[in-house]
Amino acid sequence: MSGRRTDPSALTDGADRLKIGFVLLVGCSGGTIALGADAALLAVGAATAVGLLAGGLLLWYVHWLVR
Repeated sequence: MSGRRTDPSALTDGADRLKIGFVLLVGCSGGTIALGADAALLAVGAATAVGLLAGGLLLWYVHWLVR
């Protein structure tokens, strides 16, 4: 045996974590940029929400491209 895992759920878990991390990275970057621009708290929240939406759309697009 090579010691490699053949459990497909382990691969799915890692891929799901990577997808969630990607969306969070894009979303938090929008909020961070808004904080750097001294925006109001509402604007920071809106920038984070829009960033999360953009991250989700980017993830969907990349997934669509690779299928």
